[in-house]
Amino acid sequence: MVYLKETSEKLWQKRMRFKAWVWWFSWLFSLSFFLLCWQEMTKDTMWVFVYDAPTQAYDLLDRMFPPRWSYLPSLLKPLWDTLNIATLGTLLGIVLAFPVAFLAARTTTPSLLFVRPIALFIIVASRSINSLIWALLLVAILGPGLLAGIIAIALRSIGFVAKLLYEAIEEVDKTPIEALSATGASRLQVIDYAIVPQILPGFIGISLFRWDINIRESTILGLVGAGGIGLELQASLSVLAWPQVILIVLLIFSTVIFSEALSAKIRKAIL
Repeated sequence: MVYLKETSEKLWQKRMRFKAWVWWFSWLFSLSFFLLCWQEMTKDTMWVFVYDAPTQAYDLLDRMFPPRWSYLPSLLKPLWDTLNIATLGTLLGIVLAFPVAFLAARTTTPSLLFVRPIALFIIVASRSINSLIWALLLVAILGPGLLAGIIAIALRSIGFVAKLLYEAIEEVDKTPIEALSATGASRLQVIDYAIVPQILPGFIGISLFRWDINIRESTILGLVGAGGIGLELQASLSVLAWPQVILIVLLIFSTVIFSEALSAKIRKAIL
């Protein structure tokens, strides 16, 4: 607040003078840092190609349409493989993430000094590596095919599911836990009857959400040889078959919309 000398009236200001200057210099620093980063990132950009991009995009779209609908029957098997990669990978990831979450939660881990750090390391390692990179590594180890894609999706899903689940475990209501513990229930019985019923709805929602994400991610694993419709996309791109490319893109788009609607209905019905 600032007072006028003559009338002693209060003059309202949003911030004190010092805070206003700090706010102003923060914005100035942020803008300067952004311009510096922009200059560094675009120093090798050939702007002539950027200016010509709308023309090139229009030319590419013109070559894509109309889609080659006769190619659609050939995509049904790869699309089914993609759905299998996403579904089986999600199930495997959920099965592995469930115990990891209990080992990572402070309230259920057997050891805060040894077991919990290992569980947290598994979660961080899973979340740090993209499923495409997992697929690259697994294709090099296992060879190309659906198995590499399934395991890649599973390894990526462990960190996502386990992190959200162990946070939910730590936030459950402690009253049922204390009541069961007071009756002499074992640790496993407390988990089974006091914790699992509380986290089960959230666990189902997390699993469905991850499956929805994995549908999207599994569509591109074929680009590195992990099977699915991405393999057909890579083949069509390599021969510049643009009508086939746009058909595959439309099919992927439709599949993602369908999975989104299906997971929403399942969540609504179960939860």
